[in-house]
Amino acid sequence: MPLPAQPSPETGVLYLGIDLGTSRTSVSASNGVRVTVPSFVGYPKDVVARKLLKKDVLFGDEALEKRLSLNLYRPLAEGVIKSSLESGKSNQIEAEANMRAARDLIAEIVRQARPRADELVYAVIGVPAQASINNKEAILEAAKECVDSAMLCSEPFSVAYGLDMLDDVLVIDIGAGTVDLCRMHGTMPEDADQVTMTTAGDFVDDNLERLIGERYPEAQVTRQMVKTMKERFGSINDNMDPCVVTMPVAGKPTQFDIKEEIKEACAAIVPPIVSGLQQLIATFDPEFQDKLKKRVLLAGGGSQIKGLDTAIEREMVERLGSGKVIRTEEPMYGGSNGALKIANDMPDEYWEQLR
Repeated sequence: MPLPAQPSPETGVLYLGIDLGTSRTSVSASNGVRVTVPSFVGYPKDVVARKLLKKDVLFGDEALEKRLSLNLYRPLAEGVIKSSLESGKSNQIEAEANMRAARDLIAEIVRQARPRADELVYAVIGVPAQASINNKEAILEAAKECVDSAMLCSEPFSVAYGLDMLDDVLVIDIGAGTVDLCRMHGTMPEDADQVTMTTAGDFVDDNLERLIGERYPEAQVTRQMVKTMKERFGSINDNMDPCVVTMPVAGKPTQFDIKEEIKEACAAIVPPIVSGLQQLIATFDPEFQDKLKKRVLLAGGGSQIKGLDTAIEREMVERLGSGKVIRTEEPMYGGSNGALKIANDMPDEYWEQLR
């Protein structure tokens, strides 16, 4: 259901909470609009493609569907804008193309929030907990062309803020590019309170693609097919039903059961998550460590893997003595809802300083 429209202290201002994700980008707006768009941007390859598509840029599912006619970009990697310059390469054209795609993606998600022509747009954008200064500046640079004022916050903090869970809680926010952990203890989290790992949804996809290839080398499978399989069957329950999928073999559609591959690929994210939790717990005040273990909040798109909460609890009991994991009710909008709440709570003068 859409969020109820929230009154703005200043008329003519639309507040947005944006969860800028590697796989999906979500927005929650103060006018009640909530939208999620797969984080893909495509541009026609040539004049024939432009004539066929009748568009200069396509987004999300439409871009994926028409990807053979497009130069397709997934401009966010590990939750931040891809920059081949930062990775040590000299391909400035690629870096600029990803920056352009990120700008267009943010502009599209703002457009889908349906701001009025006479409204200012103030946005809070969630980013990975340990995003670098350069990456944060790149996101703000991409956003400034379509919003009047913007600020960034860490994704797990926005999830906790949206649920008013600001004291004695550990947040696990599982996206496609990163798993972000945050230790909340009644104040703004500092660097020592946060951990970012890359063993997230894309990591599961990597493992699943490899495992399918090892067991069924004759089958043809693409990364998008693997992602769809994971989203449909993702589970680490012991009593899983068969996971039957169809993949072509020499052009002939053939059925395969990938239950064991699904379970193994999804289970691989549990040990690193608990290692991160252990790091945050072990470095906290010893008198409050047990409280943290009893309030572990599981959020993000990756939290929808069946049995993940139970598996994390089991691993915590084995390694830390105890653990209690709570799933958020709205994994797709937890970050954007929290970012919207931050935007609404921010004093007007702060937004004016950022403009």
